[in-house]
Amino acid sequence: MSVIRVGSRESRLAVIQARQVMEAIRAAQPGIELELVTMKTTGDQILDRTLDQVGGKGLFVKELDAALLEGRVDLTVHSLKDLPMETHPGLPVAAYSRRADPRDALVLPEGTDTLDLSRPVGCASQRRKLQLERLFPGVRVEPVRGNVLTRLRKLDGGEYGALVLAAAGLERLGLTGRVSRYFSTDEMIPAAGQGILAVQVRAGSGWPWLSALNDPEAEACAKAERAFVRELDGGCSSPAAAYAAVAEGTITLRGMTAGGRTGEGTAPLEEAEVLGCTLARKLREEERHGG
Repeated sequence: MSVIRVGSRESRLAVIQARQVMEAIRAAQPGIELELVTMKTTGDQILDRTLDQVGGKGLFVKELDAALLEGRVDLTVHSLKDLPMETHPGLPVAAYSRRADPRDALVLPEGTDTLDLSRPVGCASQRRKLQLERLFPGVRVEPVRGNVLTRLRKLDGGEYGALVLAAAGLERLGLTGRVSRYFSTDEMIPAAGQGILAVQVRAGSGWPWLSALNDPEAEACAKAERAFVRELDGGCSSPAAAYAAVAEGTITLRGMTAGGRTGEGTAPLEEAEVLGCTLARKLREEERHGG
């Protein structure tokens, strides 16, 4: 077998995530040769504007998609929450990793243990902003861009009173010691797919060993959550959020519309995607009729 080239963004977190996937591939297919290929995406380069101002989450995958389609890499690894809800039809997701911590976390400046509301809380999503304003009335939320380590430098430099970051990313970076508190998934509904890694391939790649990487529960949750947001036409500029959990063959999905309405539903595991669409339509109708 020739060398399998694994494409990744070049940030420290992205590389850690890609290497985790590579270790899982080697465990499933001993003796396989893998090469990590990193690249800077447009989303990594444009740091002076928010994502909704410059084209959305697709900016984090455009270069990786092109490399995969052109055969310069053989598979790509992404944080699922960074994948657009509509992916390229020729680049299916072949595996969903077992989910890491799906929660959001509050991070304070080094050496402090209380939230200073006189300074803004930095976060990069409208989803977090909407829910923070509910949790902390009067809070000032301002956008912050850059990778996790860049954001932490801005926080410790006094630009923000706190940050809200994905717990999974902090854990993968070995930075859980920076967490002041974790928000429960009821307090702050996560982004669709948060905590899950996605492996994309070219259609027809035919690598059966990739199935060993796939976690069926994570796949079901991902499909339910992404169907919910997709049904609401939610992109990176939308506050829409969704979080699913599986127990005894049943999936429970909690979602939030762009208008802030929340609700939940349950379904058999095999109907995960249908559940996402159904709950989105139900909440949208309730918003329209004020029910």
